Amino acid sequence: MTKKPVPVKKSEVVDGYTIKYHANGKTRWSKGKIVDGQTEGYWEWYRPDGTLKRSGYFEKGEPVGEWITYDDQGNVYKVERKKARETTEDNEGIFCATEVSDTNKATE
Repeated sequence: MTKKPVPVKKSEVVDGYTIKYHANGKTRWSKGKIVDGQTEGYWEWYRPDGTLKRSGYFEKGEPVGEWITYDDQGNVYKVERKKARETTEDNEGIFCATEVSDTNKATE
């Protein structure tokens, strides 16, 4: 059985931000900075229709802080708080907790 090749996403660097595009080559898929080969700072991901899907922060390639998922109308759907990864003396990563709050509240 022959495996289908995974298409490489078109990408470019503009003003220090790495921008990757969906398979159509036109619609932005993600945007953020890469420092020393690792994701760093604030990043955003988009749906094929261009609406914001998710945003969050990286520190040396690890997700940290507030991560927000948006519905297809651009409203906040879910908020997660990611804690920085703790390391042992030999720099092996250990579990870091994530808090999740669902913003979908039942209406009265």
